[in-house]
Amino acid sequence: MSAIRAGWRVWIPEGAAALVVLIAGAVEALISAHYDIFPNRGTIVPIVAGTAVAVGLGRRWPGVALALAWLIGGYQVVMSAPVLLVQLALAAAVVYGTSRWGSTVTMVAGIGSVPAVAVPVAVSVGRYGGVFVAALFGVSWMAGLALRRLSDRAAQSVVSQRAAEEDAARAHRDSEQAKEIARLREEQAQLARDVHDVVGHSLAVILAQAESAQFVDNADTSALRLSMTNIANLARSSLQDVRQVLTSTKPSDPVPGELRNLVERARASGHEITFDETGTARPLPPELATVAYRVLQEMLTNAMRHGSRDTPIAVGLRWAEELRIETVNTITGENDTETRHGGHGLAGMRRRLESVGGRLDIRRQIPENVHDEVPAATFTATAWVPVRTLSP
Repeated sequence: MSAIRAGWRVWIPEGAAALVVLIAGAVEALISAHYDIFPNRGTIVPIVAGTAVAVGLGRRWPGVALALAWLIGGYQVVMSAPVLLVQLALAAAVVYGTSRWGSTVTMVAGIGSVPAVAVPVAVSVGRYGGVFVAALFGVSWMAGLALRRLSDRAAQSVVSQRAAEEDAARAHRDSEQAKEIARLREEQAQLARDVHDVVGHSLAVILAQAESAQFVDNADTSALRLSMTNIANLARSSLQDVRQVLTSTKPSDPVPGELRNLVERARASGHEITFDETGTARPLPPELATVAYRVLQEMLTNAMRHGSRDTPIAVGLRWAEELRIETVNTITGENDTETRHGGHGLAGMRRRLESVGGRLDIRRQIPENVHDEVPAATFTATAWVPVRTLSP
């Protein structure tokens, strides 16, 4: 029922126009009958009714309306019926409708109706009457054509706007997708760096402990047992660190003294490590604490892996406007190759520091007056981490 009502509602404007034409035609017929203007008054009723119907169909079915107008004209010629003023509505509705809503054939037929109507009017009424009818019909047709062009341009503009909006929305989605992919790749790279740092440091400490066990007297079972216990503890701690890295979704809160604990853990491997801390230590925000911890961890890993076991590793922390982390160790022989050219660990440290506004400096120095074929070199790694107070 609602669909039927909606279908009828779309015809309300056309029905109102047809009703106005019908009433105007009835009034004109009554006036002509009263003053005896037209001798053949019986032909007026079909003309008025047909004109009203044609006006009502002018928008929805302009071709049918034009055909009906031609039928009315033919009827008037055959019946010698008079031309009514109300038929001027044909110009305002039917001829206008052919160019406004009609097909190409209907448009051509509409403009062809102008001379077809104007010439007979000029013959029967006079030249000025023909000119008036031609002008009225022609202007109506041109007005319909102009509005048709404007409507087409407006529709094209809407289509173009929608296409532009869709393109913008697609570009926004692509941008968001690219950002998400970049974020996931960064997280993947960060995870790889964390695993590299944790596993590399743990293996270096375990390797150092295992190597030191080789020099223990076989009869000293307590020392061997202590070495095995240390290796087991280090392996267990390493597994916990790896598990934490793989399952953590956000940086853990900084733990006071964790840098010192990292040094003590490396010292337990058997390496001689000196530690010097100056300034007032203070808690760092999670992202800075993580960077400082991973950087020192990588420094100690490199020092134990590539450094000489006969010389101590010097570790220094200086708290000021920046936290300076420094390790100094001696490198000899083939262990000097990676530190000379820089490995993945150094590149990872540099990226970590640059991500928080820090920096890294690597220095390799050979003492003067040393003529050994493979001279020992002093390797110094210094990192600066910006210090920002942890928010309360």
